[in-house]
Amino acid sequence: MSRRNFMSSCATCAACMSIAPFALVDPCHASVRSTGKMKIRLLYALHAEVQPVPDWPNIGYDFKPVMERITATLINHFPDFEFIASLATGAEDAGKIVEKDKKEPVDGYVVYQMNCWNQVIQTIAATGKPVLYADYQFAGSGGFLVYNSQLLEEKSRNVGFVASSRMEDLLAAVNCFYVVNKGGSTTEFVAATARARYDSTPGPGKFSLLANNLIILSPDECMRRLKNSRILAVNDENARIADPVMGIPLEYIAFAEINDAWKTADRYEAASIVERWKNSASAVTDVSDETLETSAAMYLGMKSVLKNHDANAITVNCLGGFYGGHIHAYPCLGFHELCNEGLIGACECDVRSTATMLAFNTMTNGRPGFISDPVIDISKRQIIYAHCVAPNRVFGPLGPANPFNIMTHSEDRQGASVCSLLPVNYLTTTLEIINDRKEILFHQAVALNNDPDDRACRTKLCAEPIGDIEKLFTMWNKWGWHRVTFYGDLKEPVYALADAMGWKVIEEA
Repeated sequence: MSRRNFMSSCATCAACMSIAPFALVDPCHASVRSTGKMKIRLLYALHAEVQPVPDWPNIGYDFKPVMERITATLINHFPDFEFIASLATGAEDAGKIVEKDKKEPVDGYVVYQMNCWNQVIQTIAATGKPVLYADYQFAGSGGFLVYNSQLLEEKSRNVGFVASSRMEDLLAAVNCFYVVNKGGSTTEFVAATARARYDSTPGPGKFSLLANNLIILSPDECMRRLKNSRILAVNDENARIADPVMGIPLEYIAFAEINDAWKTADRYEAASIVERWKNSASAVTDVSDETLETSAAMYLGMKSVLKNHDANAITVNCLGGFYGGHIHAYPCLGFHELCNEGLIGACECDVRSTATMLAFNTMTNGRPGFISDPVIDISKRQIIYAHCVAPNRVFGPLGPANPFNIMTHSEDRQGASVCSLLPVNYLTTTLEIINDRKEILFHQAVALNNDPDDRACRTKLCAEPIGDIEKLFTMWNKWGWHRVTFYGDLKEPVYALADAMGWKVIEEA
């Protein structure tokens, strides 16, 4: 039998695990409690059954068949349990459900994070009942990682978790409710879910990595160039000079400035860029020529603003600006172009990630960073770096180009963005900085493939982390969701730069 399906000892059985994750009844479970079936509230945290707003996985996404499949599978596999399925949009709904459950008590909860930021798990965890927290991947993953990390930091004794694309791994985790059903404590339940998760996670792979040559600047030269750089942040209609980040000058400019630059961009030059995009992209899907022209004009506008401010990095509150009517084109393709050229274009007015991109782009003499919203999948021992902006020259402006597709922005199915089919069989280094704490977060992974799933962001680089994937679940509450990934082994130069700056490197895996 495989490592995944073989649970070897009766001690493991006592901790809840069956001989195979599909088993209908725990082999060490003699009988159901005299009071009847164990009652488990299955709580889906999401906006609505059919998603009404732009968010992961995407606007218009129909959750009904997904929830029906999960609910039916659990009912069929666990006849000893009574599952009560409910929906909650946030803390208020969760609180009402908890009050109802006080009158008609339940024995435990499964909380499924279906959208990212619906705060349901916090209320349910506070009940003290045994809780299994599950991620619906490419949909609720951001909230799952951040909220679960918070629970781990608080050393919650009643919440276990599972993050997997395999239904079998969910079943193995739900099976751990038998611990409580037989009189075990919530702490024992959580320990059992951890053992189930370990057994569901494959061991580390062995890879033959492709070599790539890095040109690394000395720490002193890198710091000198960073002081002569400039980040432009476009968050609202206000302009101001801000404190430097990692030694990099930072200036906020108004939406109106880049919108005016977009308006006055040379339309003939924009049309030429559109033809280049159409000829070089592997496919252009659901994006009109008019949308491409506005995107090309936005790229030219941002580039002119960078020149006017003597800056080499720009980050824009893209969704806020677009939905608020402050800008009239998505900057995604423009960011793609800037990163390919050795400049920095970064999403969501995330200054911290922009500084990370700029610092290590400078250190590597032009390698672009890929800012992402990661997802963790234990069934494949993978972290998936997902975003709708990505370069396709990951080895620098003079390096080889990889294929890319032009598609709509995923969450709202509007505008134009990039699905970059990034190179595989390379070592990658993922980083994030926190200026106030003078810390650099660090992990490495092997790029293995690109996930074509239509949910969530368009570019999805799948990689196997080097080190402890369980530790990788712990850092999201303090550091947020974004990470920045570079191709190459940057460990030694990252430590050298940190030492020279008096900063600390935090290894998250």
